[in-house]
Amino acid sequence: MVSAAYSYLGSSTLDDGLTLQTSGGPAAHPRFFTGFLTDPGAAATGLLAVAEVARTRYFRPLPPASLDPVVTAGSDRLRFESFSGCCGVYARLDVLPAGLDGEILAHGTTNVDVNLPLQRALTRVGRADPLHVAVGPDDLTVTTFDGELVERKVPLPSRWLRGFAEAQVLTSRFEPRAEIGVADARLLLQRLSATDKSVLWAVPAGRTLRLTSRPVPGAVCLPGAGRLTAIKPFLRYASSLLVHGPVVAAGSGPVASTWELRMPSLRLSLTLSPEPSRGFSGEGAVLESLASDEAADDADLISALLSWDPAIDVDALATQSGLDASRVRDALTQLGTAGRVGFDVAEAGYFHRTLPYSADVVERMNPRLAGARALAEGGAVTTGADVSVVRSGGETYHVRHATSSCTCPWWARHRGERGPCKHALAVTIVLAAAAEVPA
Repeated sequence: MVSAAYSYLGSSTLDDGLTLQTSGGPAAHPRFFTGFLTDPGAAATGLLAVAEVARTRYFRPLPPASLDPVVTAGSDRLRFESFSGCCGVYARLDVLPAGLDGEILAHGTTNVDVNLPLQRALTRVGRADPLHVAVGPDDLTVTTFDGELVERKVPLPSRWLRGFAEAQVLTSRFEPRAEIGVADARLLLQRLSATDKSVLWAVPAGRTLRLTSRPVPGAVCLPGAGRLTAIKPFLRYASSLLVHGPVVAAGSGPVASTWELRMPSLRLSLTLSPEPSRGFSGEGAVLESLASDEAADDADLISALLSWDPAIDVDALATQSGLDASRVRDALTQLGTAGRVGFDVAEAGYFHRTLPYSADVVERMNPRLAGARALAEGGAVTTGADVSVVRSGGETYHVRHATSSCTCPWWARHRGERGPCKHALAVTIVLAAAAEVPA
């Protein structure tokens, strides 16, 4: 467990306009945007949803302990993001170009203060209320401020940090599965219980979605329907609900999914982990990319080429870097572990952000990867043509190269649904090192 220290020049307020105080990033208190929001009621409701997720633990609820959302200013939009305290829900509000009537003053990512008094004030913002917004204090405030900073420290689980990387990798495998109108979406969400923690499946059926307890081809997993509560108030502004997920088949286990309410100027989405008891941090989707030294080197190259365009073009990066598209994606996964990259399922593309922690810190937070490196460096792996042997904890395990399957209890329990075990990762590391040695 580490602590996040937030330091603001003051508290965010809503009086003559909405002033969101910032902490860290390209400056101590960066100023990213000033202007009006074209759909103020919807934007306020979306920001409240992101803040609600940040202060909620959906699995084994505890008293609220707010983890401040982050906001990223790109070249033409603002993205507000948060994770739940249990790391099982990822929320994002995208304020698109049509939602902004003002100026993006700088690019970057920062924490933003969304305190309880501000949340109460945001509930009173109506559909037609003019709303001027400043993301960050003005230059005069920063220059002349000589009072006490507004500071607080909150416990920040390491799994919350890892969640950004895991969610990015998992959602990059999603495809749009169904889109329904807001009237049908309202009927669907109203039928869902706020306390429902079961795993359901949503199947396209005409203009709506039919819920079932069994997966079928084309279905979208709805794990813990009660976790969608935060987006319900946004229904009065949205025009449609779009659901995203990976390919599933009859007999598939629970998987993550994204539920997105959209309108021309804004998109509000919640991404749910495969089960309410499973946080994104334990999914293991990033481990194979982290284990590759090649991807780490490629990430340094791709990092230098990133810009603040609305979306990251993988093919363009491949052309600029001389790498093939698969290596660019692995490099983006590496950058995702440092919070440098996210994935936008609505546009099926990566986007640039800069969270204030490094890839090596996040790597140390992955115990499976640390265990795999220890096994590889300790000579515990004996490679074979198709099957390698790993000695670990007084036991001997066999790893099949083609499937990365292992004879260990961890693999028997998860069958690859939560990434490779440490023994398979150790084999990957050793085989990759051997391939780099000249014959």
